[in-house]
Amino acid sequence: MSAGTPKSLPSSGQKSIQEVCHPLSAEEPVLPPSPDGGSTTTTKDLSLPNGNAVDTSSPASSSSLLNRLQLDDDLDGETRDLFVTVDDPKKHVSTMETYITYRVSTKTTRTEFDLPEYSVRRRYQDFDWLRNKLEDSQPTHLIPPLPEKFVMKGVVDRFSEEFVETRRKALDKFLKRVADHPVLSFNEHFNVFLSAKDLNKRQGLALLSKMGESVKYVTGGYKLRLRPVEFAAMGDYLDVFTQKLGTIDRIAQRIIKEQSEYLVELREYGPVYSSWASSEEEALQEPLDGVAGCVANCCSALEEQTEDMSEDFLPVLREYILYIESMKNVLKKRDQVQAEYEAKLEAVAFREDKKTPVPTDVEKCQDRVECFNADLKADWDRWQNNKRQDFRQLLTGMADKNIQYYEKCLAAWESLIPLLQDKQEAKVETN
Repeated sequence: MSAGTPKSLPSSGQKSIQEVCHPLSAEEPVLPPSPDGGSTTTTKDLSLPNGNAVDTSSPASSSSLLNRLQLDDDLDGETRDLFVTVDDPKKHVSTMETYITYRVSTKTTRTEFDLPEYSVRRRYQDFDWLRNKLEDSQPTHLIPPLPEKFVMKGVVDRFSEEFVETRRKALDKFLKRVADHPVLSFNEHFNVFLSAKDLNKRQGLALLSKMGESVKYVTGGYKLRLRPVEFAAMGDYLDVFTQKLGTIDRIAQRIIKEQSEYLVELREYGPVYSSWASSEEEALQEPLDGVAGCVANCCSALEEQTEDMSEDFLPVLREYILYIESMKNVLKKRDQVQAEYEAKLEAVAFREDKKTPVPTDVEKCQDRVECFNADLKADWDRWQNNKRQDFRQLLTGMADKNIQYYEKCLAAWESLIPLLQDKQEAKVETN
């Protein structure tokens, strides 16, 4: 593996990146489209992390608008226009630090990108930067979680092949979830992450959209009277789901620990029969060697099952535990916006002059609530659909792995039976 700072890959530069107008993205109310099909939008000055200016007017492509309005789960390969993969982890050693980078490859037909293909290298903190930017600029949407950054030193080697591969899979899933989202995938920061030669994160940290600020600066001074029934049901479900996943995770870890200890015992158990066989006559020697071979085969099968549980089963549980926290945060933001709206509406109701129209800021706040509700419901449905698919696949894989494990053990012990029977028959003939 190469040492030193990784070599920067060439970049094609950035085109203008366009985003969909959103009720939280500007203080002005959203205007309906004109009869000729055009739309009226507001613009703002932005600079990307690489320093280039960005045009944030309405998208010229109708696909982004359709994706914004149609929050269904149409993930067929034929309808996708953005494919992202994370692979090829590499270790870099410098005088200051040691870290891992991953290759992020992109293929797309979207006009927002300058080229149809990109290949850049990113490290974990770059993924973390992207997620923070998505949270700031898309506060009404559920942002997929990243794998946990910190690990216990001395317990997990963060540069081991197993750990790096587990993290690579998690980062790959994170980007795929963002790329499949009809709104997040058109985010300007996601475009920069996939295509920019270098991420100037210091400059990028200053890029907070008005949409993000409008929610970020809602203080805790407003208290929500009552969460709507449908969102209260979401919160109750998340609490129960958290408890169930936490229990399964703890028991699964305990099973893995016990299997690992059992594996150590099996590895000591088998050779005892081999040692015993060396001091016996042929009539007993072969059966004893056969038992040692059966135990060795069972060891290999158990080792595979334990690895599958550690590398495939546990990561999915932990991803959804983190997913739940992300969903709870979005629910809290929605509650804050609704509480602000209720407080302003109550202030209007108690004013002396009843004839004056409702202030514009109250109507804007109502738009924010409605936008939050619509986006949260759509992302909830999408999350539930992904969850069903992920856990069906996970449980199917778990069933297959257990069947394979027991079949291997059964085949190993069944192979011993003919050997024992042959020896018994030979002894009878001799007598």
